[in-house]
Amino acid sequence: MKYDVVVVGGGPSGATAAEDLARSGHKVALIDRAGRIKPCGGAIPPRLIADFNIPDSQIVAKITTARMISPTQRKVDIPIENGFVGMVDREHFDEFLRVRACEAGAERHTGTYTKITRDRDGTHVHYRDKTTGDAVVLDTKMVIGADGARSNVAKQEIKNGDKVPYVIAYHEIIESPAATETYDPMRCDVIYDGKISPDFYGWVFPHGKSASVGMGSMIKDVDLKEATAALRAASGLTDCKTIRKEGAPIPLKPLDQWDNGRDVVLAGDAAGVVAPSSGEGIYYAMVGGRVAATAAAAKLQSGMIKDLQLARKLFMKEHKSVFKVLGAMQNAYYRSDERRERFVSLCHDIDVQKLTFEAYMNKSLVKARPMAHIKIGIKNVSHLLGLVQPTRV
Repeated sequence: MKYDVVVVGGGPSGATAAEDLARSGHKVALIDRAGRIKPCGGAIPPRLIADFNIPDSQIVAKITTARMISPTQRKVDIPIENGFVGMVDREHFDEFLRVRACEAGAERHTGTYTKITRDRDGTHVHYRDKTTGDAVVLDTKMVIGADGARSNVAKQEIKNGDKVPYVIAYHEIIESPAATETYDPMRCDVIYDGKISPDFYGWVFPHGKSASVGMGSMIKDVDLKEATAALRAASGLTDCKTIRKEGAPIPLKPLDQWDNGRDVVLAGDAAGVVAPSSGEGIYYAMVGGRVAATAAAAKLQSGMIKDLQLARKLFMKEHKSVFKVLGAMQNAYYRSDERRERFVSLCHDIDVQKLTFEAYMNKSLVKARPMAHIKIGIKNVSHLLGLVQPTRV
């Protein structure tokens, strides 16, 4: 049997690509390792829920407040007006997306990708079957590599595909305690503290009956488990039962090239599409899967290699500016505790709060209220230059 497209990787990106292609009438195979749960805070914005038709049954919590915590334990609570941040549990959410792709017509294969080969008969995707251990070969016209950060597909097929910078993220899923001063089931806590993470941040994200507590860092010497233990202690969560522990790389910069100029295109973490500064990835992964499916379908129809470039072009057209701003913010504020203190102080500003969450909910830079943007720019520069003192509360 020859497939139109073989999708390698069954996370949100790969499952979305497989579903879109199957619904458009293509013969699709989805290869997934199964049993792996990515460490993830699990936050999804309303736009994702609408764009990808996510049922309410997948939303395990609806967050209405975000709390920013500085190195000196300054706390800034930001209300999420006219909406909420949806929380999902990746253990169930990813499987829901895979099942939906199969219901749309994609064929699921459980195993580990090994390589791509080519001969006069076409392109062949090799994987090791999880149940039997047998080597299996799938014949295909196109391949979508959605096999995560440090993608083996990207490493083999894409120039510099193995050179994307990344943060190592680690979290522990715990049983949620009763609401306390330090834990609110309707609030996400983001901790900007060099003792927890010297170059990124820590988090406490409620998931209904459970919660994700974790952090990330690019620095190899950081003890992720020790830092997470310290975060749990500071948040009053040490005695909560640990359900599972997970760690994985999170890419921080989109690759310059997403296709091999022949028959492979990347999607999601494999393409590096995780937002700088925030580390948000689910929405961008699913968008990445959708544009990869669009590019693959266009190439299958036209036979033109250049159509593979559509994936990166479509993604960057809509999200390049947001990634640029978030990257600049990370470079400016994550360097030291002094900078992190100023960043949390800046979050007191009402204009900053409103524009930040409008951009998060809608996934675009807000063009309204130009004077608010000017004010924020002036305040931002003033904080970075130390012309103002951090707000004391």
